[in-house]
This record gives sequence, structure tokens and C-alpha cells, in this order.
Amino acid sequence: MAERLRSPFARALLPIFGGVAFFAALFGITWLVAASITDHSATVPNLGRRTFVVGPVTDIAKSVAANGPVLYPDLRDSSGTRSIVIDHTGNDDARGWQVYYAFPADRNAQCLVTQIKKSRTFSDCEGRSITVDQLKLPDDVRPIVENKTTLLVDMQAP
Repeated sequence: MAERLRSPFARALLPIFGGVAFFAALFGITWLVAASITDHSATVPNLGRRTFVVGPVTDIAKSVAANGPVLYPDLRDSSGTRSIVIDHTGNDDARGWQVYYAFPADRNAQCLVTQIKKSRTFSDCEGRSITVDQLKLPDDVRPIVENKTTLLVDMQAP
């Protein structure tokens, strides 16, 4: 074998082929390890966070008392059908939170409301004036008060 490597051509190509073989083997081993770790499981896409952090309950409660319920545009996509309204009633900042969809209970999600500034009143797609308690109550969105200090909205509640 030593006699075949005397030519400059053989001495130049042997390291190249050796390097290619090394990296091919390294790729193969890495692929096998990755395939065994994932165990060929089906992937479930992560569509974002399950909860939305609104903020400190004292600040949000003061804002609702002064300006009315807080209207948040769709937190999942740009269609607007998942727009929500966060309301607070009572004197205890850690209690009395309610989330509504931003459309009337007697209409569908395409009839979004707009808030009349600094009030608890909304105008729907037909120009009707409605109060916050006439909005649709969601079955998959709920408020959570964490440690009596932070307001969260669970976007996938049971």
C-alpha cells in the first residue's frame, strides 16, 4: 500500500475521500441517534401560549373602573372572531373577573362590537347599543388570577 501512495495524485485524493467518508459516517450516526430519540412520534404543533398575561390585577381593575371593560383584539389570528372583552366588578381586585367574546350573545362571531369610550356600553355590527353583560360568554376562555396579583386569560379552558 505504501507503494501506491507515492504518486502525488494518490496522496492528494486519499485525504479527500477519507474526509468525505468520515462526514458521511458522522451524518449517518447522528441521523440514527435522532431517529431513535424521537421514536417516530407524531408531532403536535405548538400554536402558541395557552395563557395570555394581562397584567397586575390592581392596575387592570383601576383601568376597568375608570374606562370600562378592556377590549382585546383576536389573540390567535387576524380574523377577529376570538376578540375578547375583560370585565371586573366588585371591590376585591383578585375577584370578580369575567371574560366575554367581543360579539353579542344573540349574534355570531362576525358581528364584532366596538366600545363606546370610557363606558361599559358597546355598539354591535347592526348599530345596537348593548352592555357588557349582553356579550357572548365563552366556554373555552376564562380569567385566572395568579397569586392574587396577576391577571391571566386561559385561551384553552375546558
